[in-house]
Amino acid sequence: MKKIKECSCGNHNPFHCIVPPYMLEAMATSSNEVVRMRAIKNMETAAEIRTERRLIWPETVASILTNKEGKYREVYDMQNKPNRRDLMPGKLERWEGEEPVNDPAVNEAYDYSGHTYDFFYEIFNRDSLDDNGLTLISSVHLDVNYNNAFWNGSQMAYGDGDGIIFHRFTKGLDVIGHELTHGIISYTSRLVYRDEAGAINEHLADVFGSLVKQWILKQDAKCADWLIGNDIIIPAPTRRGIRDMKNPGTAYINDPDLNGTDPQPDHISNKYTGMQDNGGVHINSGIPNKAFCETAIAIGGYSWEKAGRIWYEAMLQLTPESNFERLVKLTKDISVKLYGPGSDEFKAVVHGWETVGLNDVNYDYYSL
Repeated sequence: MKKIKECSCGNHNPFHCIVPPYMLEAMATSSNEVVRMRAIKNMETAAEIRTERRLIWPETVASILTNKEGKYREVYDMQNKPNRRDLMPGKLERWEGEEPVNDPAVNEAYDYSGHTYDFFYEIFNRDSLDDNGLTLISSVHLDVNYNNAFWNGSQMAYGDGDGIIFHRFTKGLDVIGHELTHGIISYTSRLVYRDEAGAINEHLADVFGSLVKQWILKQDAKCADWLIGNDIIIPAPTRRGIRDMKNPGTAYINDPDLNGTDPQPDHISNKYTGMQDNGGVHINSGIPNKAFCETAIAIGGYSWEKAGRIWYEAMLQLTPESNFERLVKLTKDISVKLYGPGSDEFKAVVHGWETVGLNDVNYDYYSL
């Protein structure tokens, strides 16, 4: 595998970006000079943001963020200024109940954060990220040609993309759902952002980001494309998205602008074991991603109804140091409690984990 620069976000103070560090690193060595120079600048911006970040855990964030009754959103315009403590979140452009403005990025951030809120409220009865009406804050037009979107522990921020590989990042409903799910994780399992715990963190964000999109589009498991970021990436014969949950490792192949191929494995036997990407948090998320897809497709129907329910309950029960084995145990256990030990749903969960080589966790009462 091509060498990937170490992410400096650390274990307990993570900086959650939709575009993984190995993609930016590859772009920084692209033969396309514009792509290369913008990627280098993006990496510098990301380093500055990590340095400036002060907030991540809920008890700290809750001291300055507001809670409203029900859904409440605020969208700000950074006016293409770089992130700074005294600039974020920017100029307030739209808030809850206000009419659309003449800026598609503002309206997308407003609408799609609302869709994400609605999904978790209507499907899981969850009232915002903290389950207590936390205000959803978004900032758009961060920096110039910034190729990323992120949850920084207190709010969302979106770049406009470079116009070569990426569109503006507010175009992706799954992107917004993904990043806001990181916020939910920070209020629930608080998964450490390294190694398998970090890969589960990214996996859960992909799962619920995809489910929000499927819910809005009314897609069942078989019709869904299972791509992450296909609405923000500028398509080319060599690229279709940032990640492919159903077929990890195929989102982009031999892409000259990205200077490489999607490194995600689709089986535990090919798990990345190096130190880069915080121990492979984005890379190895492909393994449980595929397991979830296989489970959802085997169950059939809408993915959020049963597979999503199992994984949501697991998210609530995971702990900061949970690994893949723990996730396997939890999803099996929850499927039995919800649907029974001989149920098709339990068998689908077993099938999903078997597909990726992780069905070696046995329970005496799971004899089918």
